[in-house]
Amino acid sequence: MSLEQPMSGDCIIEAGTVLCGVLPDGTMSMRHDVGIRVAGGMIAQIGPLAAVAYGNDHLARFGSPDMIAMPGLVNSHHHFGITPLMQGVPFAPLEFWLPQFRAMRQIDVRLDTLYSAIEMLESGTTMVQHINSGLAGAPENWMATANATLEAYIEIGMRAGFSFMIRDRNILTYDEDAKVLATLPDTVRSWIAPKLHASNIPIADLMTFYRALRESWFDARPDHVRINLAPANLHWCTDECLHTIFETARETDAQVHMHLLETERQSNFAHNKFGHSAVQHLKALECLGPNVTLGHGNWMSRADLDIVADCGCSICHNASSGLRLGSGIAPVNEMRRRDIPVALGIDQSNIADDRDMTLEMKLVWALHRETGLWNDRPDAGAVLQMATEHGARTVGFGGFTGRLEPGHQADIVLMDRRKIGRPHVNVRTPAVESLLHRGGRHAITQVFVGGRLVVNDGKVITIDREAVLSEIRDRLECPETQGERQALDAIASLLPHLEAYHRNFTPAAGYRSYRYNAMADEEYVLPHRK
Repeated sequence: MSLEQPMSGDCIIEAGTVLCGVLPDGTMSMRHDVGIRVAGGMIAQIGPLAAVAYGNDHLARFGSPDMIAMPGLVNSHHHFGITPLMQGVPFAPLEFWLPQFRAMRQIDVRLDTLYSAIEMLESGTTMVQHINSGLAGAPENWMATANATLEAYIEIGMRAGFSFMIRDRNILTYDEDAKVLATLPDTVRSWIAPKLHASNIPIADLMTFYRALRESWFDARPDHVRINLAPANLHWCTDECLHTIFETARETDAQVHMHLLETERQSNFAHNKFGHSAVQHLKALECLGPNVTLGHGNWMSRADLDIVADCGCSICHNASSGLRLGSGIAPVNEMRRRDIPVALGIDQSNIADDRDMTLEMKLVWALHRETGLWNDRPDAGAVLQMATEHGARTVGFGGFTGRLEPGHQADIVLMDRRKIGRPHVNVRTPAVESLLHRGGRHAITQVFVGGRLVVNDGKVITIDREAVLSEIRDRLECPETQGERQALDAIASLLPHLEAYHRNFTPAAGYRSYRYNAMADEEYVLPHRK
């Protein structure tokens, strides 16, 4: 591990407005015309600049009265860097999209991680929940992958939670893989069967690896790394697998991040398999609690949400993902009515195919307006809380960062009020509304993680960003290898067979509106469209 780099700094940061965090009454706590003194990476003092600076002439000074300071943003659900679209994979429903990943070109883990980290940091995201898509092969490869990923985040200066998706069934569809393999042509079966076998790792071995990884990284970087657990989804995990994962989480006090009810087909699976919803099944298995974050949740019913609230779980809302893949729109307003903490994730990439959380926040705000005159809807402060404080909690840094208050880590983003307001914003417009609706990557001047400057003048300064981007381009523009062409041919042959399976699994000829998914079922029935 590259452990010698400094990860925090002592400095004074000046701002005309500081967005400290949302108060219990839902209003945004703010300070004006202040300095923030950082000591040992932590916010030590916020107050009038003269008072904060007194006796501290030796400290580096940043910011100005033109700056709006906000907590560093959190991407609470992320997988890898180079996007499928960049690799030629077209958008499709999740069940047809994921199999095509197997034909994407492989890129060095460090470069791939740095690519998305550059996009995140330069748009104000200082923390990420990195969910590796799944381990395969020999244990030494698992550790090499995890170390390379976390070392890249350390190198660039981000905080990170790391987990790996765990599956022990139904990799190809919602049915047993052996049944699906038996229907495939010999050439396709001989190509994909070894890959399924390589990822068929005993759960006990994965838990042993998890414990070793957690001990290694948490001891080395307790302020910057969390090692979490990620059961992939209910249809991908047997009850025995889930029992082992959640028992390990209880023993190690770990956060758990589990994809759940992302698509309507996943909802159907639970009802067909167990006779009740996925959330009800997890509750019966005692797999829900305050340490659990459920990713997506697009197809949760009101009864499901009551259970989630009672168990103290969080939900990670991946708005762009649900729209781009046609998976659905999560009932965020129903979640908020139950005081369920909602975090934000960009998943594979956002609506613009990058990792700009300021853009994702705009989408989330607009998506959940609903049509009533007086309905409760998230304001700008609530959306910012989702992208900061609530996100930090899901990664395992709750109470540690996510707010700008003394005693919290100095993860701070400075936006230039002049760029937000150009040519003019009325003084009556609340600063948090201006920041959400008019702010963005173009207005970010500096980003700090633990008081350490990692972005200056809108660009990452901790690594040679241009060298990273150039190396990625050179590697991906090389001619395809024979193995890569074979993979493309195999996936092209596989997809029709998966489509045939799903036509049987989802026999309805039409489709339903997914606004707001399962919520609609309880109020009225929409006719199928031909």
